[in-house]
Amino acid sequence: MRRYERRMSRLLIAFISSGLVFLLGPGSFLGLWNLFAISHQQTVQAVGPAWLQAHGHAEVYGWVGSFILGIGLHSLTRQTSTRVNFTAAWTCWALWTAGVAMRWCTGVTEDHWRVLLPLSAGLELGAFAIFQYLVSRAHRPKLPRDPAQPREKLPGWIFLVLTGALGFGLTLLVNLGGVLAALGAHAGPVLPAAWDGRLVELMAWAFLAPFVFGFSTRWLPVFAGLRPSASWTPRALAALVATGAVVTLLGWWLAAAILWAVVAVLAVYGLKIFLPAVAGAKIQGVHWTFPWFLRVAYFWLLVSAVLGITAALLPAGGLSGSGRHAFTVGFIATMVLTIGQRILPAFSGMRKLYSPILMFLSLATLEVGCLLRVSGELLAYPGWLPLAWKWLPLSASLEVAAFTVFAYNLIRTLVAPPAHTLAVK
Repeated sequence: MRRYERRMSRLLIAFISSGLVFLLGPGSFLGLWNLFAISHQQTVQAVGPAWLQAHGHAEVYGWVGSFILGIGLHSLTRQTSTRVNFTAAWTCWALWTAGVAMRWCTGVTEDHWRVLLPLSAGLELGAFAIFQYLVSRAHRPKLPRDPAQPREKLPGWIFLVLTGALGFGLTLLVNLGGVLAALGAHAGPVLPAAWDGRLVELMAWAFLAPFVFGFSTRWLPVFAGLRPSASWTPRALAALVATGAVVTLLGWWLAAAILWAVVAVLAVYGLKIFLPAVAGAKIQGVHWTFPWFLRVAYFWLLVSAVLGITAALLPAGGLSGSGRHAFTVGFIATMVLTIGQRILPAFSGMRKLYSPILMFLSLATLEVGCLLRVSGELLAYPGWLPLAWKWLPLSASLEVAAFTVFAYNLIRTLVAPPAHTLAVK
């Protein structure tokens, strides 16, 4: 059993490590480069769409996607007694890492893009198929179900996570469709605007959001002492997410924005994020501000929903971009930096977080950077405050610094011996 746990820990560490590489390299530093160019020329057109799409792909799939696959294999398969097929699991990691890296390199260099772009999409789909196989195999009943017994309902949080997994697969299919459309248009490694717009919305609300909602349902009552959500909340959220995905695919942007806003409000209400805690937060080993940053993340979720509706009604410059940033960095990145530094050390062989102070510094720096970026885009892009153009590289620098501190804290944690071995010494 101990040998199996060590192998699971090494697998998770591999996914986390590759995710950190994508976060710091193709994700954050390319984004910083992009914003320096945009700020200098004071126009979004300063950066080509291939670069922007490569940056977004690395951030979402390279960083967060790698984390989700690793945590998903670790968490979902541990709910049963079925053991993971490590050959398949490592193949999943190799295909996923190669596919995302190929997608980024192709978008930046544009070399051999007619071959490498569809190949990268195929590798990512193959990795996702293996992930789905491993998770479904773990939850497949070993004995036939007795027809006389009522069917056991899935816990709400797993229902939401599985909804996110379906959204994950849907985004990969839409990405493949966009790649094929790019091949037909002969316009280089750039997804056409119609495909890219749908992909961005689905990545945010049909893929990332349900995963975060599901793990929030599971962990926030335990770690933050919040009231447990009502049993109907996860299923209602899943139904709304599915409806919003269909509406987004149809291109009904205002209706989709309204649905996503309803999802955001229901998530905050159903998860009781802003209600007083009913138990003490479990902050041993992490910074005491842990539960506060969880609430900050959901505040950004509401901000992104408001900006999304506003952008659908008034398609002015800066609204859609600032709304996306409020979601991806304000909500998703804040949740990853907060929950990640709480659970990943324990998942990776019962280790202890290297530094709670660094945890706080990474989160505080991230929030300042996100505030500057969202407000800067709102004020600079429409021309309301030209000085705000200078905020953009500063905001990116702060966010890169936050991610670097987060990565350093996690790396120092993962290379340290497990806590129980230190206790023995």
